[in-house]
Amino acid sequence: MFTNTANSIFKEVIDTYHVIDSVDQEFTNPYDSKSQAIEHLLYRKCWIDTVQWHYEDIIRDPQIDPVAALKLKRQIDASNQDRTDMVEYIDSYFLEKYKDITPKNNASINTESPAWGVDRLSILALKVYHMHVETIRSGASDEHKATCQKKLNVLLEQQVDLSTAIDTLLKDIENGDKYMKVYKQMKMYNDDELNPVLRGEK
Repeated sequence: MFTNTANSIFKEVIDTYHVIDSVDQEFTNPYDSKSQAIEHLLYRKCWIDTVQWHYEDIIRDPQIDPVAALKLKRQIDASNQDRTDMVEYIDSYFLEKYKDITPKNNASINTESPAWGVDRLSILALKVYHMHVETIRSGASDEHKATCQKKLNVLLEQQVDLSTAIDTLLKDIENGDKYMKVYKQMKMYNDDELNPVLRGEK
């Protein structure tokens, strides 16, 4: 199943990140972009999500220096753009993979593309990791640990359900029961021509 591979890579990414546990650490992708294309994309996608997870923690520090906060906000904006770009790359992979599939006459479209499901699965892997940390955190109360364990159980159930849904969607596309239709990003705030501030209007 596709999501077995995805979830395994997401865990690999998150574990690797937390060895050094720094948003400034060097990124290295162990998967070849040609011979292991989807693995390469999944690894990069989850790395972006993992770094951004920690960006979001840092910027919520009530004592953060305003200048540092502005710099970090720019980094978060850039990360969001990278995240969206990676989703499109992953969808492009699937479009290429299923390009010769002829949808059945009664084929339907899904509410989201496969890659946006993968996006949610990557974020879910981060939630699982960090909620698990809270269940064993030194100094946390037993009540806190018990509460977090209940939340972790829900997240793990959600991970199974989402994985099943993604695998089912891919199988339906492969069988012609569903078809892919991808709308490229229409973000306006990063575009010099669409954002009035960026094009110099007041």
